[in-house]
Amino acid sequence: MRDGDEKERLTRLILTAAGKEKGDVVFKNARIVDVFSHRIVKGDFTVRDGRIAGIGDYEGRETVDLRGRYVIPGLIDSHVHIESSHVLPGKYAQAVVPHGTTAVVADPHEIANVLGKDGIYLMMEAARDLPLSVFFMIPSCVPATPFETSGARLEAADIDALMDEPSVLGLGEVMNFPAVVSAASSVLDKILTARLRGKVADGHSPLLSGMALNAYAAAGIKTDHECSTVEEMTERIRNGMYVMLREGSAARNLRALLKGVTPENARRCLFCTDDRQPKDLLTSGHIDNHLRIAVAEGLDPITAVRMATLNAAECYGLRERGAIAPGYFADFAVVEDLRDFRVVATYFRGVKTSEEGRCLFETTPVRSERAERSMNVKPFSVEDLKLRLSSDTARVMCLQAMSLFTESVQRTVHRNAEGCFQPRPDQDILKLVVIERHHATGNIGLGLVENYGLRGGAIASTIAHDSHNLIAIGDNDADIHAAARELIRVGGGVTLCREGKTLKTLPLPIAGLLTDEPLEEVARALEEMHQIAFETLGVNRSLDPFMTLSFLALPVIPELKLTDRGLFDVTRFAFTEVSV
Repeated sequence: MRDGDEKERLTRLILTAAGKEKGDVVFKNARIVDVFSHRIVKGDFTVRDGRIAGIGDYEGRETVDLRGRYVIPGLIDSHVHIESSHVLPGKYAQAVVPHGTTAVVADPHEIANVLGKDGIYLMMEAARDLPLSVFFMIPSCVPATPFETSGARLEAADIDALMDEPSVLGLGEVMNFPAVVSAASSVLDKILTARLRGKVADGHSPLLSGMALNAYAAAGIKTDHECSTVEEMTERIRNGMYVMLREGSAARNLRALLKGVTPENARRCLFCTDDRQPKDLLTSGHIDNHLRIAVAEGLDPITAVRMATLNAAECYGLRERGAIAPGYFADFAVVEDLRDFRVVATYFRGVKTSEEGRCLFETTPVRSERAERSMNVKPFSVEDLKLRLSSDTARVMCLQAMSLFTESVQRTVHRNAEGCFQPRPDQDILKLVVIERHHATGNIGLGLVENYGLRGGAIASTIAHDSHNLIAIGDNDADIHAAARELIRVGGGVTLCREGKTLKTLPLPIAGLLTDEPLEEVARALEEMHQIAFETLGVNRSLDPFMTLSFLALPVIPELKLTDRGLFDVTRFAFTEVSV
């Protein structure tokens, strides 16, 4: 924008605020949540050129009567991986805007692990011109670990080149906290790409404490969304960090952490979803769900709203967002009350973008040839899936209900005449396979899983944190092979197979992670697939069949995990053999 245009806009805004010119829209009879003074202001406010001009007795070219409803600043998700919704930013915006969300801070960590910088640029392009401000944190851990094969690498120079993009706020969650604490040169180079620009570096430091946490904070890490206890939360706030209270699909820490929110520390607390799947977005909502839970747990409503708005804006330096005040962007939500937070309408730059849960805008599809050619798998046969064991005792990943942790157990298993693992009907132990899909290396990791419950088939997915190789689980090699081949055919996604036939597939042709289909269609497909998994394949109902599978390849969550390079003992941080 030219300086002259900006000066004209500023002139109009000032004259409107002073009552000398009419506003574009005057919103009458509002109850405005004042997040600065912690009070409710009854009255009118006007908007000019997408900004709040003032609160008071104004005239406008258009009038909207809010009839005593509450007006809250647009909600901000302070940390989210949009990829967990399985849709591109446009379709994601259509899902969250009706819940009062007007801004999100996205970490495109998942697609970056598949496509690198190309994936990040794809997400930026897909987020342009939406009535939702999508800001980005550049992923710091691509690959997440050296123990798996990712699709790309982002070194400090790559991150530095992305850091000056207009929508970039800083460095994504620094998961390699041991490297930070030991002042490893490579990770410090990445942190400095943000620090030298005065931008934020996000944290990820579960259970880190004492001097090690001091070192982590001293490096300039300003946030953490991995707290699970009040003690962790309190220590981080004491060290000058912001703490994100997370309520996602895989991890839900909000209720536990709310017990530690006080009038003294609330200004350092934010809300985030981290990962939220389609069904949860459609049924529970977004950051409005955090508000409902917080108030139900006894938190003061205005404090809750401030955590969902102004706190996040201040944390990330978004100086013109997070409040209803002169000069701020006119991004706000109209809600019935400050208990249920039912969103009547959402406004972005003063324009209504949703009404009564209905989205009022369309999106343009985004195409990327490279993203749609992300399946690069070396040909393999059923023979390649055989797991040869040197003994009848094997290390097995034992699944736990509603947990991403796996227990490392030893079990007596059956071997056939070739010495290969053979599932037994009386034993709930299945084969797990991770097939490298980025560089056609031919890597195939093989392991065993207990308590998944599947019988007579296989499930496969190209969502496998964090490198997103092809992961499959089943009780026979033929169905595992058929499921893997189906995903190669459709370009990635999730599938269920039985007796060599595909029962249902959700294609995710964009990097094997995303689709441009509406969120509602994705949610319906996943719901149908959940039913097939439970009712036809007999998967343990205490588990989420697909989410559980997607985390079995992440070699940073104890105790055993499987990557394309083999079985990994997370407690020893070393590869190990399946055979004991």
